Amino acid sequence: MSNTTLEELEGPIMIRGKGTGFVAVPGQTEDILIERDNLGFALDGDIVRIKLKKKVPGRRQEGVVTTVLKTAYRELIGTVKEKTVENKVVKYLQPDNNRIHIKPLLPEATATDVGFKVVVEITKWHQPLLDPLARITETLGPAGDHETEMQAIIRSGGFSKSFPEAVGQAAQTIYAERAKIFTEASQDPKRRDLRTVPTCTIDPKDAKDFDDALSCRTLPNGNYEIGIHIADVSHYVRENDAIDTEAKERGTSVYLVDRVIPMLPEVLSNDLCSLRPNEDRLAFSAIFELTPEADLVNAWYGQTIINSDKRFSYEEAQTVFADQTGPLLNELNILMNLGRQLRRHRYANGAIAFDQPEVKFELDERGAPLRAYVKTRTETMLMIEDFMLLANREVALHIYNLARARNKELAFVYRIHDVPNPEKLEELAIFLRAIGYEFEVNKGLIKATTINNLLKEIAGKPEENLIKTATIRSMAKAVYSTKNIGHFGLAFKYYTHFTSPIRRYPDLMAHRLLRKHLDNSHIGPKELTKYEQLSIQSSQREMEAVSAERDSIKYKQVEYLMNRVGETFTGVITGVADWGIYVQEDTCLADGMVRLASIKSDYFEHEASKYRIKGQKTGKIYSLGDRVTVKLVRADKEERQLDFALIEN
Repeated sequence: MSNTTLEELEGPIMIRGKGTGFVAVPGQTEDILIERDNLGFALDGDIVRIKLKKKVPGRRQEGVVTTVLKTAYRELIGTVKEKTVENKVVKYLQPDNNRIHIKPLLPEATATDVGFKVVVEITKWHQPLLDPLARITETLGPAGDHETEMQAIIRSGGFSKSFPEAVGQAAQTIYAERAKIFTEASQDPKRRDLRTVPTCTIDPKDAKDFDDALSCRTLPNGNYEIGIHIADVSHYVRENDAIDTEAKERGTSVYLVDRVIPMLPEVLSNDLCSLRPNEDRLAFSAIFELTPEADLVNAWYGQTIINSDKRFSYEEAQTVFADQTGPLLNELNILMNLGRQLRRHRYANGAIAFDQPEVKFELDERGAPLRAYVKTRTETMLMIEDFMLLANREVALHIYNLARARNKELAFVYRIHDVPNPEKLEELAIFLRAIGYEFEVNKGLIKATTINNLLKEIAGKPEENLIKTATIRSMAKAVYSTKNIGHFGLAFKYYTHFTSPIRRYPDLMAHRLLRKHLDNSHIGPKELTKYEQLSIQSSQREMEAVSAERDSIKYKQVEYLMNRVGETFTGVITGVADWGIYVQEDTCLADGMVRLASIKSDYFEHEASKYRIKGQKTGKIYSLGDRVTVKLVRADKEERQLDFALIEN
């Protein structure tokens, strides 16, 4: 956000509800409110210039959009619908994104377009309070069709499964020259050959790209040498080449319920860069000497050659560990023991133990959900996380120490997580007290131990996920930046993302910067500015990818439950409003609404300050976090909404 005059400001606008905008202003506790009439031609996510209105005492500061400086959408995706206006049938677009407050008119659309999911571009928009005119540029397919809906989600986020022809050709050229590239890399005296060290990958059973591998061997002094080997993408993808330019724009791979939209062409992500078993691979490694108590003694960072002995799924590795028989048993035992101690150290130092459930789907060949289930977290998953966190922390610390020792400007890309906003913490404390939990906030500050004590207290209770979600929402979002402020949630002073360059662009930047620091190369102010801009862009792409992933899950939750209308479910109350209560059912963690008007036994009123509804006659109370039984009465795939009826005891 930058000041233009005392009364004019610039920044991104968020639009919610039926068209109420908010623009954040640094140094102010409240966002500037932009009412619908004052939005001008702005859409959610646009960069706008606003003029402040005269402040009314006791009310939020309001503003008016004067200019749209940068638009967030080149195209809009939605369903063609029709309505009658003055005895004339008019076609219009119902946007999939409910943050888009306009419904563009489609004068060229025909009756055969109605009910189809389309891509449109705005052609005329002369009056801000009237819907613009638009034209259809592409038809994705019938609304409600699995492939259509997935394509719409992908396009809405600005992602694409296919790569430009130049990118595909560049990837094929690298693949054709892979033997030459590998030979030249192996002759680099700075690159260590670790192919004889016992090494494995541990990933989801359906994974195709293997970013990371672990090696383990016992040293003569009784300590352990643990290698954390990461795909050496930066050796294949060079700055500003065609592949890098495309990866930069994508920012991240996107994981939908039925597919991956990769950041890199699959010949690289699933083959050449992937640390596949029994194949020589180039890696960028962090090698640590750890004591049996998991204390760090020595570290080395650099490029390597590895050969993974075994590709484990999480379940396979867990079985080897549980049964104490199978390949690499000794190494898995050592890794598990060290991982447990690293985890204990981390929590003892103030890391917050967030762990939210994840819903998965089993789909048929048409993409229809056959089964929904909550993913089980194995200890091998936690162990892999322990070592990835160790590498990410120590790489960031190593960069800091190198720069300080050389008296150079610290140039790096960090993963930062700010301390929670004091206002949001106070709101969380009020909410928790209302449902029976004490939560001590001292002048807007919180200790990580307070959060961890709360998480221990709610473990296994019906309201556990609700409170975890509310607590996470009170936290700042983790983002990428060249300016380090530490990571509050992990209680790390220095932290980066180094371990997933196949699927995250910031990790690729971290590899390049680490190599430059190891070589003592000059990193000038202009280059640092470039990395800061890329950090901001990567943070934005990450949010868009997360939104697309959530949309695909929400769609499949509703689709899965469509065939179960009339069935009863148990669930927990996750929200309370004037018009109803929100319930998350247990089967696939889908959220639906029970409208107050549908509860016939009494007239229920919303008691907002107590996060509950109360019956006027009976005094019956339903509070946030209560377990309830509901019947599914409606599942709307297009709106992605579920309606429940309360089953009263």
